Parts: sequence; C-alpha cells; structure tokens
Amino acid sequence: MRTNEPIAVVGVSGYTGFELAKLLLRHPAGSAATFFMRDTQGAHCLSELFPQLRGIGRAALRTLSVENISATGAKTAFLATPHEVSAELAPKLLEAGLKVIDLSGAFRFRDAAVFQSWYKLPASHAAWLDSAVYGLPEFYANELASAQLVANPGCYATSVILALRPLADAGLLDSSSQVIADCKSGATGAGKELRKDLHFSELDENFKAYNLFAHRHTPEILDHTGLPESQLTFSTHLLPIARGILSTIYVTLAEPQSPDAIEALFRKTYAGRPMVRIWKAGTLPEIQHVAHTNFADLGFVLDRSGRRLIVVSCLDNLGKGAAGQAVQNFNHLLKLEETTGLQ
Repeated sequence: MRTNEPIAVVGVSGYTGFELAKLLLRHPAGSAATFFMRDTQGAHCLSELFPQLRGIGRAALRTLSVENISATGAKTAFLATPHEVSAELAPKLLEAGLKVIDLSGAFRFRDAAVFQSWYKLPASHAAWLDSAVYGLPEFYANELASAQLVANPGCYATSVILALRPLADAGLLDSSSQVIADCKSGATGAGKELRKDLHFSELDENFKAYNLFAHRHTPEILDHTGLPESQLTFSTHLLPIARGILSTIYVTLAEPQSPDAIEALFRKTYAGRPMVRIWKAGTLPEIQHVAHTNFADLGFVLDRSGRRLIVVSCLDNLGKGAAGQAVQNFNHLLKLEETTGLQ
C-alpha cells in the first residue's frame, strides 16, 4: 500500500478522534485523508470546525455515510466512534473492501458474550469478531501485516499488558499470589460526554477510584496476559490532569530473581520495539515523561527477597493508549516504519 492511497477517518469530535486527526495531518498519508462526521455543521474543511488545525492542512470534511466514504476511494478507515457505532459501521466498510482500524472496544474480544457482558450492548457484529487482530504491535506485528480489521487496544489494558506479558510468558509469576494493577488516568480517558462528575470543580484538587471490579478493560488484560480473573485485581482512578496513565503493578514471583535478570527480560521482550522504553533497574517513569508522545515507559523495583516486584508503566492515554497506537497499527498495514508520523 502506498502512502498516497485515500483513507477515511470517522469521528473527530472526541478527544481521541481529535488527537488522531492531529497525528494523521502530520503523517505522510495525511494528505490523502478525508474526515467524516454525522454533523459537519456546514463546514467543508476540518480547520473550519477546529481552529487548532489551521496551518497543518486543509483536510476535507464530509457527512458520514458508507456511500460517501466509498466515493473517496478510501482503502483504509479509522473509526474513532462509540462502541455501538463501530459495531454497526465496521462490517459495512469491510464488506465494501476497506481495511478498518477501530478505536472502540467493539472488536477486542473473540467471544460475543464477553462483549455483551462487559459493555452491556448487543453484539450484532459477532460474525466479525474472529477476524479482528488485536492491535498491540509489540506482540502481534506479524498478524497486523495482513489484517483487514484491527481492534485498537484500550488505554489501561495497553499499560498493564506491556508490563505483565513478559513476566507471564516467562513463567515468572507465582500462580498462588494476586496480581494487583493499580492504575490512574487523566480526565480525557473518561471521554467528552457532559457529566457532573467530570466538571472542573469535581476533578480539580480531587482524586477518586471508579468502576472497581467492573472496568471494561479487564477482559483485555486477562486475554493477553493469560491470567485467570481470580488472580487479577485491577483498580482504576481519575487524576486531576488532562492526559496520561500511570499503572503501578504489584506481583509476586515464583522464584527469586535478580534486578539484572528482570531488566534483561524486559529488554529482550521489547528489543526492536521502538515505542517501548525500558528504564534501568530501580528507576521509575512518570507521566510527564510520556505525555504528548507515543511511548510506553516501563520501570521496576525488586525487593531484597527477589520475589516481590513492582512495575510502573506510563503512557499517554490519547497517544500509545489510543490515537498514537492506531497510527502505529496503520503503519504496519502500509508496511511503513512503525514510528512514521509518531516522532
């Protein structure tokens, strides 16, 4: 696929969609992008609605319909849309011959019952679930190269899977001990919907937990780490900042390990994966190190026994946790360098 082949971007009004627009307009393929919204408010150019985008391209804006998307000759479509919209729209675009990168949770699970249980929505798209590739390039790059449908991972899920997967794959986790993933996100992770609990006066100088034992990213973490649900305690919190995720993950190792061995494991796992940065043993990343980037930073501390391990995973929930990762997946579809448009 060439970078000048037309692409369609559906949904730009939310935080993730707007971040995706900014990234794509700076990407080599951005000049071939057409953006679609249900209500364009009479605008014909994206910068007419979003003054922040003036000066980085006059991207065309069209009213959303499958017919309008097909008329552009688009080969790939990004869906930065609600779960139920993606579930309805993606199959139509796939049937029309497009590749689809979906940023919602609609296609993240093989089992329709899992989607229905966690998202409380009907699974009209169930027939397509088996064909979706989970868009975590660090583990599924080979599958992404030939994917027609990419399910972009959740932001929390990305941070936790990147931290736990190397340990799980190496058989280092003590199966009799709990894994605790204690995660905090900036307010953009909660979306743009008008809600009382997201008002400035509710968030400022405040910090709170939410969706305990009920967060929708839980089954993603279980699927891609191999942990049983009974072993994982996954807690989520809302920080009074705009963007960023910090996940502190507590594990017990089956056998004593050295800090050098743990660092070597992480470095070996992510060798050649440019978007994951491993910190030296005993040093820890912070949200400010990854904000407005597509990097995921991993650091850890191991106690004197060599068995109690704390891993800290940081990323930008709009970057590596959403729009940046979608562009990373897009680069795999185009067979471009993974970091194209992201550094």
